[in-house]
Amino acid sequence: MLVLIDGDIVAYRASYSTESSTPEDAIDKADELIEEILSATTFDGECFEVFLTGSGNFRYDIEDTYKANRSDKERPVHLATIRDHLIENWGAVVSSGEEADDLIAIRATELGPNAVIASVDKDFLQVPCQHYNTRTRETKVVTEGEGLKFFYSQILTGDRADNVIGLYRVGPVKAGKILSECHSERDMFETCVEAYDGDIEKVIRNARLLWLRREVGQVWHPPEQDSDSQP
Repeated sequence: MLVLIDGDIVAYRASYSTESSTPEDAIDKADELIEEILSATTFDGECFEVFLTGSGNFRYDIEDTYKANRSDKERPVHLATIRDHLIENWGAVVSSGEEADDLIAIRATELGPNAVIASVDKDFLQVPCQHYNTRTRETKVVTEGEGLKFFYSQILTGDRADNVIGLYRVGPVKAGKILSECHSERDMFETCVEAYDGDIEKVIRNARLLWLRREVGQVWHPPEQDSDSQP
């Protein structure tokens, strides 16, 4: 098994919890968080990779208001110090032109069932593999069908954290009901378009903002008419 660690979550969690402490304390906290993940997910301390989000994001070319609700938030004091530490001492890979989430999803797709994604970010639940929630310390396996259904549910609900606007008053439960009669990915896509009153451009835009890449440079496209991917 290879544990794919969401370094952004580690960096922010460690820095927020040590705001009034020293940089050394912040680094120690980051180390503690990673060691907790490794002790819970693997017996081999070498079986892990850490990922951080770097500069640029293709999603801003799709929608310039993507994550605009985060622009005025101050970064925690020790964030840069921890990021440097993760790069220098934990071998963190830094993304360029995309998010760390994309790099993790691409790597997980390459590894298949041998991947464990370690994060609290629910967006990863669209990726079929093993998942370890670093907050609840729970492990679950997401199948390809479950991942697809979660993704299309996201298209309907949107994602407030990333300023992706979904349907009014549609949350996960209602989205699940909307998709409940779908038997293929094409069914789910067409159901989403219908729910958006035929606004196919809105559906595609949301999908491209929410989809985590499974291969380098990938841009999401609607499934073909004869797509037989099962939800």
